[in-house]
Amino acid sequence: MADCSTTNRQKNTYDLAVIGAGSAGFSAAITAAEGGKRVALIGHGTIGGTCVNVGCVPSKTMIRAAEALHGAQSAHRFPGLHGEAHVADWAAHVTAKDDLVSTLRKKKYADLLPAYEDVTYIDEGHARLVPGGVEVAGRKFTAPRVIVATGGRPAVPDIPGIQDAPTLDSTSLLKLEQLPDSLIFLGGGYIGVELAQMMARMGARVTIVCRSRLLPRTEPEVSEVLTATLRAEGVTVLDGATYDTARRNGDRAVLTVTVDGAELDLMADRLVLTTGRVPNTEELGLAEIGIETDARGAIRVGDDMQTTQPGIFAAGDVTDRDQFVYMAAYGAKLASRNAVLGGAERYDNAAMPWVVFTDPQVAGVGLTEEQARAAGYDVMTSELSLDNVPRALAARDTRGLIKLVADQATNRLLGGVIMAPEGADSIQTLAMALKARMTTKALGETIFPYLTTVEGLKLAAQTFDKDVAKLSCCSG
Repeated sequence: MADCSTTNRQKNTYDLAVIGAGSAGFSAAITAAEGGKRVALIGHGTIGGTCVNVGCVPSKTMIRAAEALHGAQSAHRFPGLHGEAHVADWAAHVTAKDDLVSTLRKKKYADLLPAYEDVTYIDEGHARLVPGGVEVAGRKFTAPRVIVATGGRPAVPDIPGIQDAPTLDSTSLLKLEQLPDSLIFLGGGYIGVELAQMMARMGARVTIVCRSRLLPRTEPEVSEVLTATLRAEGVTVLDGATYDTARRNGDRAVLTVTVDGAELDLMADRLVLTTGRVPNTEELGLAEIGIETDARGAIRVGDDMQTTQPGIFAAGDVTDRDQFVYMAAYGAKLASRNAVLGGAERYDNAAMPWVVFTDPQVAGVGLTEEQARAAGYDVMTSELSLDNVPRALAARDTRGLIKLVADQATNRLLGGVIMAPEGADSIQTLAMALKARMTTKALGETIFPYLTTVEGLKLAAQTFDKDVAKLSCCSG
């Protein structure tokens, strides 16, 4: 007698079809399989998706390498020290990055599949949504529930001539076989500023051109300090610019921009397009099946992660939700539970931390001052420069600040941002404080270890009602 599960698999019948085998896709598939459901995991591009292959992993290891270079070169901030470092073999550095990517792709994705016998991996071509399931290369896989997790890719800005100019994006930049002499980054979002600083520290001459300001979605005080920091490292920052045209000049790129009413011609080896990302939705047949998208082409989902077509869910960068890998995995887990495990869970990003891996790092959680005012709160804020944080003084590195936002009526914390060399590892404390609905007073009275960056959160909380510069060490 044939096994029922085997028979169903042979008929291409599953409880759930997941399109996309990146962080979101794997999260959805594993969640459903652990609940006893049969899953068709349909590949879309290289297994592992954006984060491990072309995003988080390769960029962060190269950013850390650039920090090592800069750290050696900055030893002089400690009296009596002098350090030197330079890129000795760019190709070897890129190869090491590729080896790390391959290792993690195998360990955290490909090698996991055999552990989940209820997950069938299908990598035969692009998937298309059809009534009752998914079609791949002319073969239909029947499933009453589908989760779309096809991710996104770098956007190409609408600039006359951009198609003819020599360009890179965040993916191809990390694959360069030779270190370029000069680069112009278009866009001052988190991808642009991270990679621009990295390449400048590696030895390239770097210009950032952006329409508004660096990191436009965070606090303006952070943008101001980050701009000054990058300029101090030799990066040219042209903010408030208009992109006019782009063109090729021999082997080089020319970008014409307007800044403060003046037209400028900028030339570099390559233009690096970091003006955002677009979702991978073109071949899915969304319109034909009744799934709505926004102006960017991203799939609209409700708080249950369901699209406008009942039974079809979506998660990750393909949606109109937060574009972070951990939120992609989180949203996919909710989608899977709601789709096939009887769940009724809702997407909640109120205490979602985020990090920009510049140096100093920029990390935040909750509402900015502007967002809090727009939400109707009677807002109060505190701002603390790092020269008030003993850890920064001991490290002889006071670049950065901490800003907290709170509700005047209840004293409850609403959000905050920390810009510091170790800000990424400090922000989770504030995220947990928001999750617990702590007040500024409660945070200010919490015991923190001395000579840590995270102690700055306590000092910033105390700054709401006292001058911490007048306190002795740990006396608060």
